[in-house]
Amino acid sequence: KNAIVGTAPSMDGFASATSSMELDHVKVSLNNQCPQGILLDSDILAQAPMRMLWAGFGDMVAKYIGICEWRIAHLITGEYYCESVAELVRSALRKIMAQADKITSRDPDVIGDIADGLVIAGLGMAFAGCSRPASGLEHYFSHMWEMMALDRGTPYELHGIQVGVGTLLTIKLYEQIRKMHPDRKVAEDFIKSFTDEQWQAMIRDIFGKAAETVILQEHTVFHKNDPARHAKRLDKIIAHWDDILRIIDEELPSCESIAAMMRDLGMPTQPEDINVTWQDTEKAFIGSRDIRDKYLSSSMLWDMGLLYTTKLERG
Repeated sequence: KNAIVGTAPSMDGFASATSSMELDHVKVSLNNQCPQGILLDSDILAQAPMRMLWAGFGDMVAKYIGICEWRIAHLITGEYYCESVAELVRSALRKIMAQADKITSRDPDVIGDIADGLVIAGLGMAFAGCSRPASGLEHYFSHMWEMMALDRGTPYELHGIQVGVGTLLTIKLYEQIRKMHPDRKVAEDFIKSFTDEQWQAMIRDIFGKAAETVILQEHTVFHKNDPARHAKRLDKIIAHWDDILRIIDEELPSCESIAAMMRDLGMPTQPEDINVTWQDTEKAFIGSRDIRDKYLSSSMLWDMGLLYTTKLERG
């Protein structure tokens, strides 16, 4: 039997059946046993350092993107999707967003609701058997920044705060995607010109010590770069583009609405606010699809032949 006693509502892992760990210099999700008990006292949680409250909020706003990308991945790759789990997480997110302006008051009832939402998000992951309901590209910005820091031996910010910044970057990216349209010729020309040698050189430049693990995983397990698999995904993207745009419209708020909430809370909103350079942010974006075999917005842009030409915009 195992139980968790939480002292800060800073992340959604209390009830999760997966843990984000570093293995061979790469951030991976490993399965673990869900706790049989979770004890969270809202009076104690409300006294946590404000940075930890920010982290909890940042980890929750990520759920907008997690659910959006889960639905899109289901259309393109056929990955399992559960609407009941998605709605469970959405309900927790709605409850938290309705009280976001009260977080700085440290009202135990408000902080308790945040903690409830984080626990529910963890349960959603446990029910789904994966991290999909709770994370998407925004988490991969955080994973990439952390891997870069570990590679260099430099400090990095709390995960949830990094995720909050990554959320703004990702929602802003989707505002660009809304204006795009898949072009079969562009995508096919891209895959014809793509070479494994050039890809490996790029991976080594981005990932440092983790590069060889990333390359090995692609060659032996993932095969995301395989032209035949790319062709099947491209067919799905073109056939379902209107559905993809509808999902984006249904699931994502405006970048400015989330940014305004974060600014009101005093949270960092830009990579530079957490000591991450724009160059490292662009590298994190390009490398995000290569960490794991999880279909993200960056994966879709790669399939469209647009990942390496898309310029990130600030959230």
